Amino acid sequence: MADCYLREDLKEALPKNESSADQLLSWGAELANNALAQDVYRNKEGRKTLRFEWQGKSFFLKQHSGIGWGEIFKNLSQGRLPVLGASNEYRAVNALTEIGVDTMTVAAYASKGANPATVQSMIVTDDLVGTVSLEDYCADWNQNPPPFPVRLRILLKLADSSRRMHQAGINHRDFYICHFHLDEATLSSRQPRCCLIDLHRAQMRSHTPRRWLIKDLAGLYFSAMDCGLTQRDLLRFMRHYSDGGLRQALGKDSRLWDQVVHRAKRLYQREHGTRPPPLPK
Repeated sequence: MADCYLREDLKEALPKNESSADQLLSWGAELANNALAQDVYRNKEGRKTLRFEWQGKSFFLKQHSGIGWGEIFKNLSQGRLPVLGASNEYRAVNALTEIGVDTMTVAAYASKGANPATVQSMIVTDDLVGTVSLEDYCADWNQNPPPFPVRLRILLKLADSSRRMHQAGINHRDFYICHFHLDEATLSSRQPRCCLIDLHRAQMRSHTPRRWLIKDLAGLYFSAMDCGLTQRDLLRFMRHYSDGGLRQALGKDSRLWDQVVHRAKRLYQREHGTRPPPLPK
């Protein structure tokens, strides 16, 4: 079984402008094999991530070469769903785009093979030039808090993206602020552009199970605990995330948020070996 997609502006990169899955996978393999060390961001567990340029424009390539049955059984024995190829990320990007969540833009995709252990696949996305990860952007907020309007826009943007994603039955599984990339040039608008990346582990269903809601939201909160958050910040997020606003968040959904906070604190303790900083009132 083969599947592929190639955007018009990249067709000239392939011999004879062909865009079959075989041609795309061969082109991706050639890019991966010839990539300079400084352009390779990851190369393990059957996945290689690298940056390349074509006609003055920057792209990212993720090449999946199959993880083998051993790695599949290892992941399953640890209670984790293995990442088998690029198809998951391809579908997740398209799904998020459809529901209005800022994310990556796919320029090329190919997948071939029915055996989950040996499937060959790749995905090419536009480089998010001019953006910065929220982890870096918010790194000094504890000592140098941003202007309140900026803080509020980012907070509400995260709540909006989280709500849309979860209501559509999608959960990220690595939902941390480092996986949001902010376009600083859009901060003056009411809806700044903040792209969610690294969707290879995302899951899609008709409904997001509660345990995965908790995992995502706790990961997001945990990763922002050193950003000088206040109680008002958390309440604003909860009000914008819950359909019924703050009344529902503190009423019907109160147990959910208690579980989110408990899990986030455990994550922080495990990662840093100390309790998270107290929230300013």
